[in-house]
Amino acid sequence: MAVRRTKRAQAARRRSRRMALVSNDLTDPQWFAILEAWGGCAYCRAVEPALQKDCVLPISRGGRYTLDNVVPACRSCNASKCNAEVTGWLRRKRLDEAAFLVRHAEIRGQLLLVHGPLGG
Repeated sequence: MAVRRTKRAQAARRRSRRMALVSNDLTDPQWFAILEAWGGCAYCRAVEPALQKDCVLPISRGGRYTLDNVVPACRSCNASKCNAEVTGWLRRKRLDEAAFLVRHAEIRGQLLLVHGPLGG
């Protein structure tokens, strides 16, 4: 079997290796609580049936899939943000950086009270 050498395949292999190295402890109940708390895309507020998990601090920059680092994102925002630093990306997209940061802190605090940092 030939090894796929496309850029997409190479990127997928790199992502798999990165994901295997980090500890991700976001549970399904926590993810559903995050979805309910945000009520749509955390960045543009779009309401879509299939929101994606997006790390505020990207995995490539040391982030993890945890309750305090994951927000729901529409496909467009998640793809656009990629591994960018969130505040710089929000400014470039001309989205309301301050509103996101305040809302993220509020929701994160509420969720951590209910679910704790390691689940519950």
